[in-house]
Amino acid sequence: MRLPHLALAVAAISMASCHARGLRVDFCGKAGEARTCSTACGEGLQTCHSGVWQVCEVPPVERSCQGVCGEGTEECTNGKWKACVIPGTRLPCSNNCGPGTQLCENEKKGICEVEPVVGTCTNNCGTGTRTCTSNVWGTCEVDPVVGTCINNCGTGTRTCTNNVWDTCEVDPVVETCTSVCGIGTRSCTNNVWGACNAPLPKQPKLVATVRDFHTSFVDMEPTDPAKWVDDPGIVAAELGPDDKPVYAHAGATLTVSGPASFYQWYRDVPGVNLSTTVTLPLSPSATKTGVYAYENTSFFPIDDQLFGNEGDSHNYHFTLEVATSFRYQGGEIFTFSGDDDVWVFINRKLAIDLGGIHSAESQTVDLDAQSTRFGLAKGEIYPMHIFFAERHVIASDFVVETTLSQIGVCD
Repeated sequence: MRLPHLALAVAAISMASCHARGLRVDFCGKAGEARTCSTACGEGLQTCHSGVWQVCEVPPVERSCQGVCGEGTEECTNGKWKACVIPGTRLPCSNNCGPGTQLCENEKKGICEVEPVVGTCTNNCGTGTRTCTSNVWGTCEVDPVVGTCINNCGTGTRTCTNNVWDTCEVDPVVETCTSVCGIGTRSCTNNVWGACNAPLPKQPKLVATVRDFHTSFVDMEPTDPAKWVDDPGIVAAELGPDDKPVYAHAGATLTVSGPASFYQWYRDVPGVNLSTTVTLPLSPSATKTGVYAYENTSFFPIDDQLFGNEGDSHNYHFTLEVATSFRYQGGEIFTFSGDDDVWVFINRKLAIDLGGIHSAESQTVDLDAQSTRFGLAKGEIYPMHIFFAERHVIASDFVVETTLSQIGVCD
């Protein structure tokens, strides 16, 4: 079919333009003619205009699509599908606080949002609650708690706040206490016991009863050298009911004539003996730390007294008796040296036995090692008795060394 010159010219121009753009030109013949066509959007119609088939016309088409945020729609227009359109939506999520939701739009997920959550918890104070907000659990909150407690003063209370127990609070306590000299009180405040205000013993000393005997007394100054010997076991292992040593034999020993004479050693007997009181101060030892001592290697406390020296250079024939008390605190040691006889009783039980007519001899008692035998408990007060006899001329020694600090000197 022949085209008018003008139509040919337009067609030529359109073809040249399409070739210039790298497009294929699809010519047609009859104007207004239509044919089916297809695009990415589906089938449609294209018409012939000015000798060229026009763009394929397809009505807009929609279809479902899937994206990060879920299901949406996409539209195809002019042969091209547009991006998937998904309306903003909330998706399920979870974080440290628990399950929640997050906003998803424009193919991006937002922060997971969880309503504040309250949960149970425990700390040093007990059971409480804590709140989770913005993905973070808060501190465990426990109401202040008051509990019982014990310290040196006794039973009290303490309060727990902010996971910390405070100091145990005990009301001041006052209790009775004793020294070897009497009764007092002491107070406990802020977990510390104060000092006992009971009267304290003065500088340690021994107050002794000395009984003088004539040289002719049957148990004094034996002329037979066979009697100048050690004589252990003269007395029983415990004091008698009157706190005097009990003679342990029915008859004589190596140095004692019998129970009748020994009975008079430590009792006032008119016509047999005369008595007086002497004080023996205990002073801190010059060579031993913590030790109190009385040291006398020429011990003649009643020279020219009572019956007198009876022609000797000293009054050699006497007995000595000490009755005192002490507090056992642990670690105490007691040492005694003497001539002649020496007996020491701790809690009325024989601790030192140096009986007989002899030169100076010594024994030591460790109270801790013997505490069971003597029946001692730390902190308690116990009696102590010392018995001494000087029965033979030449020398007289009386030496006491002790770590006992609370000896009952209360006058």
